[in-house]
Amino acid sequence: MSDVPLPYKRIILKLSGESFVPPGQRGIVMSEVVDIARQTIKAAKLGVEVGIVIGGGNILRGAQFKAGNNCIQEATAHYMGMLATVINGLALQDAIESLGFPTRLMTAIKMDGVAEPYIRRRASRHLEKGRIVIFAAGTGAPFVTTDTAAAQKSLELDCDILMKATRVDGIYSDDPETNPHAVLYHNLTYKEVRDKNLRVMDSTAIAHCMEHNLPILVFNFRTDGNIDRAVRGETIGTLVGAESLTKA
Repeated sequence: MSDVPLPYKRIILKLSGESFVPPGQRGIVMSEVVDIARQTIKAAKLGVEVGIVIGGGNILRGAQFKAGNNCIQEATAHYMGMLATVINGLALQDAIESLGFPTRLMTAIKMDGVAEPYIRRRASRHLEKGRIVIFAAGTGAPFVTTDTAAAQKSLELDCDILMKATRVDGIYSDDPETNPHAVLYHNLTYKEVRDKNLRVMDSTAIAHCMEHNLPILVFNFRTDGNIDRAVRGETIGTLVGAESLTKA
Protein backbone atom coordinates (compact mmCIF):
# COMPACT_ATOMS: atom_id res chain seq x y z
CA MET A 1 0.00 0.00 0.00
CA SER A 2 1.36 3.39 -1.00
CA ASP A 3 1.99 6.04 1.67
CA VAL A 4 1.39 8.74 -0.94
CA PRO A 5 -2.25 9.38 -1.90
CA LEU A 6 -3.01 7.92 -5.32
CA PRO A 7 -4.89 9.96 -7.94
CA TYR A 8 -7.05 6.98 -8.90
CA LYS A 9 -9.06 4.60 -6.76
CA ARG A 10 -10.19 2.26 -9.54
CA ILE A 11 -8.89 1.83 -13.10
CA ILE A 12 -9.44 -0.27 -16.19
CA LEU A 13 -6.24 -1.34 -17.94
CA LYS A 14 -6.79 -2.21 -21.61
CA LEU A 15 -4.28 -4.74 -22.92
CA SER A 16 -4.08 -5.80 -26.54
CA GLY A 17 -3.48 -9.43 -27.44
CA GLU A 18 -0.18 -8.34 -28.97
CA SER A 19 1.08 -7.57 -25.46
CA PHE A 20 1.28 -11.34 -24.91
CA VAL A 21 4.03 -11.83 -27.49
CA PRO A 22 7.24 -10.10 -28.62
CA PRO A 23 6.74 -7.68 -31.53
CA GLY A 24 5.85 -9.41 -34.79
CA GLN A 25 4.94 -12.76 -33.25
CA ARG A 26 1.62 -14.57 -32.75
CA GLY A 27 0.30 -16.89 -30.07
CA ILE A 28 1.18 -16.64 -26.37
CA VAL A 29 4.69 -16.32 -24.93
CA MET A 30 4.37 -16.84 -21.19
CA SER A 31 7.50 -14.85 -20.33
CA GLU A 32 5.74 -11.81 -21.81
CA VAL A 33 2.53 -12.59 -19.93
CA VAL A 34 4.39 -13.00 -16.63
CA ASP A 35 6.10 -9.65 -17.16
CA ILE A 36 2.70 -7.96 -17.58
CA ALA A 37 1.44 -9.84 -14.52
CA ARG A 38 4.39 -8.67 -12.45
CA GLN A 39 3.90 -5.03 -13.46
CA THR A 40 0.16 -5.19 -12.80
CA ILE A 41 0.61 -6.75 -9.35
CA LYS A 42 3.08 -4.01 -8.42
CA ALA A 43 0.46 -1.41 -9.32
CA ALA A 44 -2.32 -3.23 -7.46
CA LYS A 45 -0.19 -3.48 -4.33
CA LEU A 46 -0.17 0.32 -4.17
CA GLY A 47 -3.86 0.09 -3.31
CA VAL A 48 -5.50 0.90 -6.63
CA GLU A 49 -8.32 -1.40 -7.77
CA VAL A 50 -7.35 -2.89 -11.14
CA GLY A 51 -9.63 -4.34 -13.80
CA ILE A 52 -8.14 -5.59 -17.06
CA VAL A 53 -9.88 -5.80 -20.43
CA ILE A 54 -7.97 -8.09 -22.75
CA GLY A 55 -7.88 -8.32 -26.54
CA GLY A 56 -7.28 -11.40 -28.66
CA GLY A 57 -5.42 -10.23 -31.75
CA ASN A 58 -2.39 -12.38 -30.98
CA ILE A 59 -4.56 -15.44 -31.64
CA LEU A 60 -7.30 -14.32 -34.02
CA ARG A 61 -8.99 -11.17 -35.25
CA GLY A 62 -12.58 -11.41 -36.42
CA ALA A 63 -11.84 -8.82 -39.10
CA GLN A 64 -9.39 -11.17 -40.84
CA PHE A 65 -12.37 -13.09 -42.26
CA LYS A 66 -13.99 -10.04 -43.83
CA ALA A 67 -11.96 -10.07 -47.06
CA GLY A 68 -12.50 -12.62 -49.81
CA ASN A 69 -15.12 -15.30 -50.21
CA ASN A 70 -15.04 -16.82 -46.75
CA CYS A 71 -17.70 -19.27 -45.66
CA ILE A 72 -17.52 -17.88 -42.12
CA GLN A 73 -20.05 -15.13 -41.47
CA GLU A 74 -18.63 -11.91 -40.07
CA ALA A 75 -20.66 -12.18 -36.87
CA THR A 76 -19.31 -15.71 -36.33
CA ALA A 77 -15.77 -14.44 -36.87
CA HIS A 78 -16.28 -11.82 -34.17
CA TYR A 79 -17.45 -14.49 -31.73
CA MET A 80 -14.30 -16.47 -32.56
CA GLY A 81 -12.28 -13.37 -31.68
CA MET A 82 -14.11 -13.10 -28.37
CA LEU A 83 -13.16 -16.68 -27.53
CA ALA A 84 -9.53 -15.81 -28.26
CA THR A 85 -9.70 -13.17 -25.53
CA VAL A 86 -10.83 -15.85 -23.08
CA ILE A 87 -7.74 -17.92 -23.90
CA ASN A 88 -5.62 -14.85 -23.15
CA GLY A 89 -7.56 -14.20 -19.97
CA LEU A 90 -6.87 -17.72 -18.69
CA ALA A 91 -3.16 -17.31 -19.41
CA LEU A 92 -3.01 -13.95 -17.63
CA GLN A 93 -5.00 -15.23 -14.66
CA ASP A 94 -2.61 -18.11 -14.08
CA ALA A 95 0.41 -15.83 -14.56
CA ILE A 96 -0.86 -13.40 -11.91
CA GLU A 97 -1.82 -16.15 -9.49
CA SER A 98 1.54 -17.89 -9.98
CA LEU A 99 3.04 -14.72 -8.46
CA GLY A 100 0.76 -15.01 -5.44
CA PHE A 101 -1.92 -12.42 -6.18
CA PRO A 102 -5.68 -13.16 -6.22
CA THR A 103 -7.67 -12.75 -9.45
CA ARG A 104 -11.04 -13.37 -10.99
CA LEU A 105 -11.70 -14.00 -14.67
CA MET A 106 -15.13 -12.83 -15.85
CA THR A 107 -16.55 -13.30 -19.34
CA ALA A 108 -19.31 -11.54 -21.24
CA ILE A 109 -20.21 -14.89 -22.84
CA LYS A 110 -21.31 -17.47 -20.30
CA MET A 111 -18.82 -20.34 -19.91
CA ASP A 112 -19.09 -21.53 -16.34
CA GLY A 113 -16.43 -24.20 -16.71
CA VAL A 114 -13.59 -21.70 -17.02
CA ALA A 115 -14.75 -18.32 -15.70
CA GLU A 116 -17.45 -16.39 -13.88
CA PRO A 117 -20.17 -14.68 -15.91
CA TYR A 118 -19.82 -10.90 -15.87
CA ILE A 119 -22.18 -9.36 -13.32
CA ARG A 120 -21.50 -5.72 -12.57
CA ARG A 121 -22.11 -5.83 -8.83
CA ARG A 122 -20.06 -9.00 -8.42
CA ALA A 123 -17.20 -7.50 -10.42
CA SER A 124 -17.28 -4.37 -8.28
CA ARG A 125 -17.16 -6.47 -5.12
CA HIS A 126 -14.14 -8.41 -6.38
CA LEU A 127 -12.35 -5.13 -7.02
CA GLU A 128 -13.28 -3.83 -3.56
CA LYS A 129 -11.71 -6.96 -2.07
CA GLY A 130 -8.42 -6.19 -3.81
CA ARG A 131 -8.56 -8.83 -6.52
CA ILE A 132 -7.34 -8.10 -10.03
CA VAL A 133 -10.35 -8.74 -12.25
CA ILE A 134 -9.80 -9.79 -15.88
CA PHE A 135 -12.66 -9.14 -18.29
CA ALA A 136 -12.76 -11.31 -21.41
CA ALA A 137 -15.08 -11.82 -24.40
CA GLY A 138 -15.45 -8.09 -25.03
CA THR A 139 -19.06 -6.97 -24.67
CA GLY A 140 -20.41 -10.39 -25.64
CA ALA A 141 -21.76 -8.98 -28.91
CA PRO A 142 -20.27 -8.95 -32.42
CA PHE A 143 -19.25 -5.79 -34.30
CA VAL A 144 -17.90 -4.23 -31.09
CA THR A 145 -14.19 -3.85 -30.36
CA THR A 146 -12.45 -4.60 -27.08
CA ASP A 147 -11.63 -0.86 -26.90
CA THR A 148 -15.35 -0.18 -26.66
CA ALA A 149 -15.67 -3.00 -24.12
CA ALA A 150 -12.96 -1.30 -22.04
CA ALA A 151 -14.78 2.03 -22.19
CA GLN A 152 -18.06 0.39 -21.20
CA LYS A 153 -16.50 -1.51 -18.29
CA SER A 154 -14.83 1.69 -17.09
CA LEU A 155 -18.17 3.47 -17.02
CA GLU A 156 -20.17 0.56 -15.58
CA LEU A 157 -17.71 0.10 -12.73
CA ASP A 158 -17.24 3.81 -11.94
CA CYS A 159 -13.54 3.79 -12.79
CA ASP A 160 -11.54 7.00 -12.54
CA ILE A 161 -9.60 6.48 -15.76
CA LEU A 162 -9.19 4.13 -18.71
CA MET A 163 -5.55 3.24 -19.30
CA LYS A 164 -4.64 1.82 -22.69
CA ALA A 165 -1.29 0.03 -22.77
CA THR A 166 0.39 0.08 -26.18
CA ARG A 167 3.81 -0.67 -27.63
CA VAL A 168 4.56 3.02 -28.37
CA ASP A 169 4.97 5.95 -25.99
CA GLY A 170 1.53 7.48 -26.51
CA ILE A 171 -0.55 9.07 -29.25
CA TYR A 172 1.42 10.36 -32.23
CA SER A 173 0.51 12.49 -35.22
CA ASP A 174 1.31 9.45 -37.38
CA ASP A 175 2.47 5.87 -36.89
CA PRO A 176 5.87 6.26 -35.18
CA GLU A 177 6.88 2.76 -36.25
CA THR A 178 6.78 3.80 -39.90
CA ASN A 179 7.25 7.58 -39.69
CA PRO A 180 10.30 8.71 -37.66
CA HIS A 181 9.05 12.32 -37.84
CA ALA A 182 5.74 11.60 -36.11
CA VAL A 183 5.05 13.98 -33.21
CA LEU A 184 4.11 12.69 -29.76
CA TYR A 185 1.17 14.48 -28.14
CA HIS A 186 1.28 14.73 -24.35
CA ASN A 187 -2.28 16.03 -23.96
CA LEU A 188 -5.30 15.95 -26.26
CA THR A 189 -9.02 16.57 -26.04
CA TYR A 190 -11.51 13.96 -27.19
CA LYS A 191 -12.49 16.30 -30.03
CA GLU A 192 -8.87 16.63 -31.18
CA VAL A 193 -8.52 12.85 -31.27
CA ARG A 194 -11.59 12.59 -33.48
CA ASP A 195 -10.86 15.63 -35.67
CA LYS A 196 -7.27 14.53 -36.31
CA ASN A 197 -8.43 10.95 -36.94
CA LEU A 198 -5.85 9.65 -34.48
CA ARG A 199 -6.39 5.89 -34.48
CA VAL A 200 -5.59 5.13 -30.87
CA MET A 201 -9.04 3.71 -30.06
CA ASP A 202 -12.14 3.16 -32.13
CA SER A 203 -14.54 6.07 -32.48
CA THR A 204 -17.27 4.43 -30.37
CA ALA A 205 -14.91 4.04 -27.41
CA ILE A 206 -13.82 7.68 -27.72
CA ALA A 207 -17.46 8.79 -27.92
CA HIS A 208 -18.36 6.89 -24.73
CA CYS A 209 -15.46 8.46 -22.84
CA MET A 210 -16.22 11.91 -24.23
CA GLU A 211 -19.90 11.72 -23.29
CA HIS A 212 -19.10 10.81 -19.69
CA ASN A 213 -15.85 12.78 -19.36
CA LEU A 214 -13.80 9.67 -18.61
CA PRO A 215 -10.07 10.41 -19.07
CA ILE A 216 -7.93 8.10 -21.20
CA LEU A 217 -4.22 7.54 -20.71
CA VAL A 218 -2.27 5.93 -23.55
CA PHE A 219 1.23 4.74 -22.63
CA ASN A 220 3.96 2.23 -23.45
CA PHE A 221 3.64 -0.89 -21.29
CA ARG A 222 6.93 -2.27 -22.66
CA THR A 223 8.84 0.34 -20.65
CA ASP A 224 9.38 -1.45 -17.36
CA GLY A 225 7.55 0.20 -14.47
CA ASN A 226 5.18 2.27 -16.64
CA ILE A 227 2.03 0.61 -15.29
CA ASP A 228 3.18 1.53 -11.79
CA ARG A 229 3.99 5.10 -12.91
CA ALA A 230 0.60 5.39 -14.59
CA VAL A 231 -1.39 4.51 -11.48
CA ARG A 232 0.77 6.89 -9.43
CA GLY A 233 -0.28 9.69 -11.76
CA GLU A 234 3.21 10.39 -13.08
CA THR A 235 3.52 12.20 -16.41
CA ILE A 236 3.86 9.51 -19.05
CA GLY A 237 2.24 8.84 -22.40
CA THR A 238 -0.71 10.87 -23.68
CA LEU A 239 -3.63 12.00 -21.54
CA VAL A 240 -6.96 12.52 -23.32
CA GLY A 241 -9.66 14.55 -21.62
CA ALA A 242 -12.17 17.35 -21.98
CA GLU A 243 -9.80 20.25 -21.38
CA SER A 244 -7.68 21.75 -24.15
CA LEU A 245 -4.06 21.51 -23.09
CA THR A 246 -0.74 22.42 -24.63
CA LYS A 247 0.62 19.65 -26.84
CA ALA A 248 4.20 18.64 -27.49
